Amino acid sequence: MDKTIAFVFAAGLGTRLYPLTANRPKALVCYQDKPLLQHVLEKITAAGIDDIIVNVHHFPDQIADFLRTHHFDARIRISDERAYLRDTAGGLKFAAPFLEDAQTLLLYNVDILSNIDIDRMLLNHKKSGADVTLAVRNRKTSRYLVFDEQTMRMCGWKNVSSGEAVMPRVPENALDLAFSGIHVVNRNLVDAIPSVEKCSLVPLYVQLVNTINIQGYLHQNDEWMDVGKFEQFKNVLK
Repeated sequence: MDKTIAFVFAAGLGTRLYPLTANRPKALVCYQDKPLLQHVLEKITAAGIDDIIVNVHHFPDQIADFLRTHHFDARIRISDERAYLRDTAGGLKFAAPFLEDAQTLLLYNVDILSNIDIDRMLLNHKKSGADVTLAVRNRKTSRYLVFDEQTMRMCGWKNVSSGEAVMPRVPENALDLAFSGIHVVNRNLVDAIPSVEKCSLVPLYVQLVNTINIQGYLHQNDEWMDVGKFEQFKNVLK
C-alpha cells in the first residue's frame, strides 16, 4: 500500500510576521482564534493522512507543548532543528529517518490556508507519474514558476522584479504560475537533496527539471491565503 507522510514546514523565524512572532513561533500565531499549525494539521488529517512530521526551530518548546496538549487523529513527530535552521530542502533531508516508510510525501507550509482538495491532488500526482507535483495558481507575484502550457511540466523560474530567470527547459508555450506552498513528492526526492546543512526546495526543483518530472497542479478555483507576512495577516483579520 502506498503510504503518505505529511511534512509541515514550521521552523521559520517568522520575521515577516513580526511583531506577532516576537514571543511565539509563526506556527502558533492565531487566525480566527486558532493557531496556524492547528488549521494545517486539521486540514491534513481530514484528508486521511495519519502520519505527520513538523519541523521546529523558533520557540520549539512552545510547538512541542502545543502538540502535547492538543489531540489530532495522527501520529505527529517533531524534527528538531533548534540547533540550526536548514531551510526547506535541508529540513526535509534532516528529517529523512522519519520518512523511510513513505512512498509519497505531502509538503505543506504552515503559513498557507487553503481549501485545496488534498485527496484530489494526491490522486493527480499518482496518475500523472510525476516525481513532484506543485500546487500553483495564476496570481500576481514577483517570482513565478514557468511551465509548458500543454504538458504542465515545469521548465524554470523567473523574477519579474529583478529580471532574473533560470530556464533549463524551453517550453513550447510558457505559462507563468505562482507556487502555493503545497507540494506532493515521491520519497526518492529526499535522496536527490544534497547532503548540505542548508538549501531550499524551489532552486533544487529548478536544477532538477531535466532530471525528474516536475508537474504543476492548477487549483485556481480554490480558496487560498498566504498569511506569512504581517501586512497580509492584517488584511485577513479585517
